[in-house]
Amino acid sequence: MKRLLVTGAAGFIGSNFVRYWVETHPEDVVVIVDALTYAGNRSNINDLLSDNCVFVKSDINDTDQMMALLREHQIETIVHFAAESHVDRSIEGPDAFIEANILGTHSLLKAARQVWQVEKQAPDTHRFHHVSTDEVYGSLEPDDPAFTELTAYAPNSPYSASKASSDFLVRAYHHTYGLKVTTSNCSNNYGPYHFPEKLIPLVIINILHGKALPIYGDGKNIRDWLFVSDHARGIEKVLNAGRLGETYNIGGVNEWTNIDIVTLICDALDARFAADTALAASYPDCPAAKGVACTSLISYVTDRAGHDFRYAIDTAKIRDELGYEPAVTFEQGMDMTLDWYLDNPTWWQSVLDGTYRAEDIDG
Repeated sequence: MKRLLVTGAAGFIGSNFVRYWVETHPEDVVVIVDALTYAGNRSNINDLLSDNCVFVKSDINDTDQMMALLREHQIETIVHFAAESHVDRSIEGPDAFIEANILGTHSLLKAARQVWQVEKQAPDTHRFHHVSTDEVYGSLEPDDPAFTELTAYAPNSPYSASKASSDFLVRAYHHTYGLKVTTSNCSNNYGPYHFPEKLIPLVIINILHGKALPIYGDGKNIRDWLFVSDHARGIEKVLNAGRLGETYNIGGVNEWTNIDIVTLICDALDARFAADTALAASYPDCPAAKGVACTSLISYVTDRAGHDFRYAIDTAKIRDELGYEPAVTFEQGMDMTLDWYLDNPTWWQSVLDGTYRAEDIDG
């Protein structure tokens, strides 16, 4: 039985990881820690809470409380998702990214080092797993080989620079103090509970409301897409068999241009509205409700500053060492994602109008 502390687990990827973990490891104890900033949402995890899965509202920068939680719950494994993650927000206000991603990670590392007494030959059971991003590697040209774990870091936004810094801190605590760490760098995730400011949910929701689909530049920027439950499976592989001190890239091996993603979603919703007339009654402002192609909403806007052209992940290391392969095809994943957003309008509407924050604030 494992005893896990999962930070940032009221957010998109963290909550999906906890959902996967409690379903596949029901005997384990999971302590969810989240500060419930703008992207943290209690409704993402409420149905998971039990005697074995508890929620604590706290900021990872509170080192004393992190140490208290590690002791109180006898935590042996930390899975660290907590981070500010939206590139546009990092351009507008980088300070929050420095505080959360760099100082927050350092606070958590300090707490783990102290409680686990890593320099006093403590038992070998502890693990600090740090969840990072492919954006630390910078940008690729169309014909460049995909990022490997040996690719030099070249972050181009305040967000990716803050994540790169946190990666280096984790590495330093391993090599300097002996903290038992692993790191994973993932490609773009998608799936249920994705915060509506990100590309795929934003496109879905804007289409349903008949709003413009703003595409940066010419829409030819390329991303590798990974279904969120496959990301959870990859982290599980690293926790169970990953080599200490190592980094593993977790990707979907699934590159798409932004404009092709948007067109795919438009076409899929056109087909769904044609097959189910009830959707037109629920979403009368959607072009498909009026027999108009959803692609009519596409518009192009000025590219954002420092916009990386292409990300791609080489998954050879995690495949060869740990036997990991994505289990969900992109077609399956997009179908599940569209189904989820069509079936859960209360969730995303509460995010759009801010009412989800009432529960968060009350804690």
